[in-house]
Amino acid sequence: MKPGRGPLSRLRWRTRAILWLFSALAGLAVVGFAKLADLALALFFTANARYPWAPLLLGPSIGASVVWLTRRYFNGAQGSGIPQVIAATRRSALGQAVDGLVSLRIAAGKVFLGALALAGGFSAGREGPSVQVAASILHSCHRLLPHSRAIRSQDLILAGGAAGVAAAFNTPLAGIVFAVEELGRRLEHRTSGILMSTIILSGLMAIALMGNYSYFGHLRTGEIGVDILRPVLFCGVCCGLLGGLFSRLLLWPQRAPDFALWRWRRAYPVCFAAACGLLVALIGIAGGGMSFGSGYAITEKVVNGELALPWYAPVTRYLATLVSYFSGIPGGIFAPALAIGAAIGSNLTPLFSASVGSTPILTLCMAGFLAAVTQSPITAAIIVMEMIDGHGMVLSLMAVALIAKAVSSRLGPELYQRLAGDFLGADRSIPAGAGVKSDTAPFGTMR
Repeated sequence: MKPGRGPLSRLRWRTRAILWLFSALAGLAVVGFAKLADLALALFFTANARYPWAPLLLGPSIGASVVWLTRRYFNGAQGSGIPQVIAATRRSALGQAVDGLVSLRIAAGKVFLGALALAGGFSAGREGPSVQVAASILHSCHRLLPHSRAIRSQDLILAGGAAGVAAAFNTPLAGIVFAVEELGRRLEHRTSGILMSTIILSGLMAIALMGNYSYFGHLRTGEIGVDILRPVLFCGVCCGLLGGLFSRLLLWPQRAPDFALWRWRRAYPVCFAAACGLLVALIGIAGGGMSFGSGYAITEKVVNGELALPWYAPVTRYLATLVSYFSGIPGGIFAPALAIGAAIGSNLTPLFSASVGSTPILTLCMAGFLAAVTQSPITAAIIVMEMIDGHGMVLSLMAVALIAKAVSSRLGPELYQRLAGDFLGADRSIPAGAGVKSDTAPFGTMR
């Protein structure tokens, strides 16, 4: 028998073929989610343009419906999904069941209910939920592998989550970094090669279907010199403080579960979601509609110089995203965090535009705020770099992200690691990063 042609070799290639097939399916699902989310946002803004009072009806009704459907049929699909994926990797490593955290049922609920929430005007994104969608699809293929022992279930969950980032942002490099920095912190040497290929393949599927585009286009940042140092430091500190406070507020239900507001949320989750939907609508109307939806369209216009934001834009987006998170809808905070960062940058631009221009300030604040909220500075810097095709700013983006993370870490723990504790239950043998009470688990966490 020729070398490399034996039964074991054929088994390995069949394993690779199945993995690559499901990786392509994960990329396809994420692209489909993106298209559905865009349609939902278009429907909302069309209704809002025709009937200015529409958000007052859509917000409460859709918010209540989404939370009810999530709790009734798709429990585990609430929030962003990234803490669920982190928890699933830990549970899987201990041989525990993870179907309540990653499954095809949850993936389907995430896609359809996440898109429906956007139709209600909630300030939420699809990028974070794409992590759980892709992780669920990759996890589902483990039992189909002919050589399943070659790849562990937790590695598939990790690779799927990273593939979701790669496909959602069209940034394969950021997906790989995200896998190492946030989800798994390590990759098994013997499986890292093939798992990296699944991440890249999912990103390539998104490129094939949506084109090789930069998320916010190809921005002209001009020459980056020593003048960038002062804005890097200033933006890093400002975004670190605001992002750290934002992260700390997201953890409020976990820090103070006996607070009256959170007791009401646990007792009447559907009514609470309706109230949050009404509040999101009121914030959006008061802010001229700047806080509705994921924030992608507005942020794109801002960074391309097509729109000037009012001074209160960061405040309304900040509040709307917090309220959307507390409601318990399936939705993430990646896109809203970038929108908040761009809005902060818009306010800081007059201070530095004469020396470095407006575009670098906007992108610095986007990376800084995202890094401060997630405390994943390398991922944040690379995501923003790939989104704007701004390789000339890689050092300044990395610097502002590291500064923002350092400041944010003084205000609170790592957001996703702490929130993952909600989905680990009472089993303290699983390292959750913190001993968090799990009575808020039905509401999950946005990202």
